[in-house]
Amino acid sequence: MQVMAKGGRRALRGYPPGCESLPTTRSTLSWGLGRLSRLRSLPLLLAIVTVVVIIFWLFFALESGGGIDGNVGKHQVSHTSKSISASQVNHLVSQVNLQHLWTSLLKPMLVERYPGTPGSKRTREFIVNQLSKQSADWRVELDTFEDKTPFGSLTFSNVVATLDPKAPQRLVLACHYDSKYFSRDEQGREFVGATDSAVPCAIILEVVSALDQELLRSKKQGSEKTLQLLFFDGEEAFKEWSDTDSLYGSRHLAEHMAKTKHQLGAFYGTEIQAMSLFVLLDLLGAPEPLILNHFSATSYWFDMFISIEKQLHRLGLLQSHPREQFYFRKDISYGPVQDDHVPFLQRGVPILHLISTPFPRVWHTMDDTEENLHPPTIENLCKIITIFMANYLHL
Repeated sequence: MQVMAKGGRRALRGYPPGCESLPTTRSTLSWGLGRLSRLRSLPLLLAIVTVVVIIFWLFFALESGGGIDGNVGKHQVSHTSKSISASQVNHLVSQVNLQHLWTSLLKPMLVERYPGTPGSKRTREFIVNQLSKQSADWRVELDTFEDKTPFGSLTFSNVVATLDPKAPQRLVLACHYDSKYFSRDEQGREFVGATDSAVPCAIILEVVSALDQELLRSKKQGSEKTLQLLFFDGEEAFKEWSDTDSLYGSRHLAEHMAKTKHQLGAFYGTEIQAMSLFVLLDLLGAPEPLILNHFSATSYWFDMFISIEKQLHRLGLLQSHPREQFYFRKDISYGPVQDDHVPFLQRGVPILHLISTPFPRVWHTMDDTEENLHPPTIENLCKIITIFMANYLHL
């Protein structure tokens, strides 16, 4: 299995920390008891004591939510979804507006917007302004910092929007809003990164617009689960993808959140520990995307995306969608991709990475433009993600 670097398709062996699932407490106890039943000689009595100690240590470690990374709490793995009726699905899907997504949200972001450019500033202000229009009354903050790059020290700004900062659990929906730095080509074209990652930004904004009233109602009811949006700056490498030349925004924000106490105090620890699931969108908008499950720990939630896609297909709510299951697949294997989720994964946050793999053919070319997008696919993905949000947040 390979880990792919989004910045340059650089293959690295193995998974990032935290990808592998843990053995269950029951399987550990069964193994220990099986071993004890076969013991016959006195010299192995020491093994009995050792095995029992290990079993009980594992039992209490797993039951306390420690796992591989002690940052993962019970609330991060015990959440259940809410099944919604076909009539509710129809209603929520009807609130997704492709024309609004395309004209009002996507087109303004199809500009050169690598960190430090006027386009970057305008895009950031545009995202903040769009969130301020929602009735749900988001708390929007900028995480601004400086970091060293191959081009010297630059200023970056992540956009962090939280529906209810006091809610104990957060479903995170994330993407990056910067575009990769390229010189203009012979025709004078700028790189605008339509799939990478203007479309994911537009999808997220359309999802929260479609669910605005439901999110407002959930907030007023004091739900324990809330939605947090992260728009990262500086995901792209300026030169060659490396540990220091990539993921500028997500590396900074993950470190900051790991040190920041949650508003509820010590019971839920830091803001990182409040994240029950982190859903990252990237490289979306081209026709026929293939979105695979990269992490066994969140396979239950990936299965939900598969089920939702099938349900919307059967209800006739997807456009240019010839098969019941088309985008989300479990029967194909493709290694994890280095992306903005990695700094959070390393701190124990459960991850769903919604990225087209293999990458779109226009990836990191001047052809990653509006003309090469596929509107039906974008609308369909927006509908699927909308229903997933409603299920997860019990809207």
